[in-house]
Amino acid sequence: MSTFALAVRDSNTMLRRNLLHARRYPSMTLNLLLTPVVLLLLFVYVFGDVMSGGAGRDAYLAYLLPGIALMTVGSTTIGTAVSVAMDMSEGIIARFRTMAIHRGSVLIGHVVGSVIQSVASVVLVGAVGVALGFRSTDATALEWLAAFGLIALFSLALTWIAVGMGLISPNAEAASNNAMPLIFLPLISSAFVPLHSMPGWFQPIAEYQPFTPAIETLRGLLLGSEIGNNWWIALAWSVGLAVLGYFWSASTFNNTGKK
Repeated sequence: MSTFALAVRDSNTMLRRNLLHARRYPSMTLNLLLTPVVLLLLFVYVFGDVMSGGAGRDAYLAYLLPGIALMTVGSTTIGTAVSVAMDMSEGIIARFRTMAIHRGSVLIGHVVGSVIQSVASVVLVGAVGVALGFRSTDATALEWLAAFGLIALFSLALTWIAVGMGLISPNAEAASNNAMPLIFLPLISSAFVPLHSMPGWFQPIAEYQPFTPAIETLRGLLLGSEIGNNWWIALAWSVGLAVLGYFWSASTFNNTGKK
């Protein structure tokens, strides 16, 4: 069997392991998923009339849901950081190192499993949004496909960053704390209010962080709003973070094994 075939086989095995682990211990995923759903309900039904500027709850729901969708991705990847940290601290990684398996398959299993969980979580949050009244009647099939592609790519990027955070954390609690920016950044983006409504000194911070261009691109694809340069900025952030996270995680993982 070729090296590539071995890598695919072992990565598939690790993927099944992580998905089974998530199924047997769903409390973490549910807790992380609950935050975006609660925020969606809170902002639509409690603050919706005020935040919409008189346009109504339905209009604000349409504006809010793309931001909540990407916030869900950030929340889900925190579970990945915790899971990686648990594997490192409990000795299972050290045991894997003694086995005849492809070295990178351990990380690949975590990453692919996290992307699958992130996309599934976004679909669930989207279903809640549809139940509340969200509609995207103007989006074409190609735009829907592009939206799902953006969500998957953004999830891949954040997952590799989360894996790196998990690898450098001494325990699960530290990993959860280290990955908190993945939930915090959407709160200071255009997810909840437009950029022009923010203080002038704060607008560049919100505009040039990773979440805002991705959110604005998702809004443009689903709602027909102006995308402008946001699409290529979102792609640049996603690809850049994915590459950075991959090399950071791979280097940390390999160096840890030499100790």
